[in-house]
Amino acid sequence: MAVELNHTIVAARDKKASADFLAAVLGLEVGPPYGPFLPVGTANGVTLDFMDAGDGPITSQHYAFLVSEEEFDEIFARIREAGIAYYADPGHRQPGRFNRHDGGRGLYFEDPDRHNLEIITRPYGSGG
Repeated sequence: MAVELNHTIVAARDKKASADFLAAVLGLEVGPPYGPFLPVGTANGVTLDFMDAGDGPITSQHYAFLVSEEEFDEIFARIREAGIAYYADPGHRQPGRFNRHDGGRGLYFEDPDRHNLEIITRPYGSGG
């Protein structure tokens, strides 16, 4: 059997708000709750399972999403329409820009819990 990523848990202050945010920006749907989790599924079957973290600190994580050029345009339009700050780099030193790594396009933005989200149209190292 080939190894595949099935799901990952995303810590959130408010799992519904965070799941709704990600689904709205990426054009996905929030699935039905499963125990303490609220999943957002991607096209390749991986779910991001949002879970309330309680009062403790949330360590920022990085989640990258590979999208088509058309999807990038749609997501980018939703980001701009919502007034979400975006950056060309993971350190957020290049505001209001996107990158052209490997001949594609990519950008970074934060969710309500400051997780660093990224959309890319070409996998890193794919050339271009």
